[in-house]
Amino acid sequence: MLNVSKLNQYYGSSHTLRGVSLQVEKGECLALLGRNGVGKTSLLKCLMGVLPVASGQVLFEGRDITRLSPHQRAGLGIAYVPQGREIFARLTVEENLLMGMARMPGRRASTINTEVYELFPVLKEMLGRRGGDLSGGQQQQLAIARALLAEPKLIILDEPTEGIQPSIIKDIERVIRLLRQRGDMAILLCEQYFDFAQALADKFVVLSRGEVVATGLQEQMDSEDVKRHLAV
Repeated sequence: MLNVSKLNQYYGSSHTLRGVSLQVEKGECLALLGRNGVGKTSLLKCLMGVLPVASGQVLFEGRDITRLSPHQRAGLGIAYVPQGREIFARLTVEENLLMGMARMPGRRASTINTEVYELFPVLKEMLGRRGGDLSGGQQQQLAIARALLAEPKLIILDEPTEGIQPSIIKDIERVIRLLRQRGDMAILLCEQYFDFAQALADKFVVLSRGEVVATGLQEQMDSEDVKRHLAV
């Protein structure tokens, strides 16, 4: 589904991503791990086209999308839930959800798939409330639901548990697990909460100073080598 090869990116003279390569297949969840400031969010923004890359290649379903704009990538079926959620605070929950379907043609862009209410029941009760009036956990649920309404083939989640209360973390874990079990999309999960990532991942990649320093299957995440790169 997604194949990233030897990606390099710079902030000014700072070499933030150094030859990063990874793969995510349809039906699997790849956990992207690493301490703060190692380049995880920069990598995700490069994959979504928000940041330019200096060199390397990003393939999606075999197509080179390295130079495509964010809206073109969204049109191909890539959805991004950014760190900090970035919902539209002045719009209602319903209006935020409708924004997720902007890439859909005609009537499909104005008809919310009720499956999102089955995944996140609290949203159905709050359709008329402004997004900015929701709690942090509710905003995170709204951000994920908005991304799912785009019917993505790949969903990129940046720190979905950050600042979220434990009860909603369990709800988010349940939804990601269900999406993974359905097997019709790929999931790239960037996460600091190790136990959460380990519970959901099929495989993992660890970044340190912009480089991939460890990769493997879920059962290898407990290794000392991995934990050494994650310890503060």
